[in-house]
Amino acid sequence: MRILVVEDDVNLNRQIVEALQDAGYVVDKAFDGEEGHFLGETEPYDAVILDIGLPEMDGITVLEKWRAAGRVMPVLLLTARDRWSDKVAGIDAGADDYVAKPFHLEEVLARIRALIRRAAGHASSEIVCGPVRLDTKSSKATVDGTALKLTSHEYRLLSYLMHHMGEVVSRTELVEHLYDQDFDRDSNTIEVFVGRLRKKIGIDMIETVRGLGYRIQAQQEAK
Repeated sequence: MRILVVEDDVNLNRQIVEALQDAGYVVDKAFDGEEGHFLGETEPYDAVILDIGLPEMDGITVLEKWRAAGRVMPVLLLTARDRWSDKVAGIDAGADDYVAKPFHLEEVLARIRALIRRAAGHASSEIVCGPVRLDTKSSKATVDGTALKLTSHEYRLLSYLMHHMGEVVSRTELVEHLYDQDFDRDSNTIEVFVGRLRKKIGIDMIETVRGLGYRIQAQQEAK
């Protein structure tokens, strides 16, 4: 899962980015509204953390421009605790949730997990497909209760496919959502990671849809 953090406070931006990366997310960052708006309009993100009080272009304007352009990624606003009017304006502009400063990073992570789950149509923190369970809270996966030892890339691949169960996901989409903007992207590496993931899971779960991509079917049973 790929997330954009738009926050002008350098230390806070770094803290949020590091917490997200430690939780297994791929993260891009911006420090002003114009840069954040450009990234959000040109790159595909699974969620965005957006501060309201940004230089160059304020967060509300950034959000309004995204929504007017048809960008539908979930957005978590960072607001000042005593500015209830900012919260109302943010929700009206198209924000999906907000958290007031100062905040605990654990709360931000929990809200981001919830936004991504809801966007993909999942209500629980655990996503289940046959014998495979993905715990989005702990960033762990199990098969019949046995923990899978996955690399960060393998986990992100499994997580993205399970969040989008029933959908055919192209290699291009996977590359766009599993790597940050500075990564040397190569769609051929996806095939390598899929092969490794299949071996570790040990069941016929990830379907190759020739010429289109990959799919995990909902209610998949072990074979």
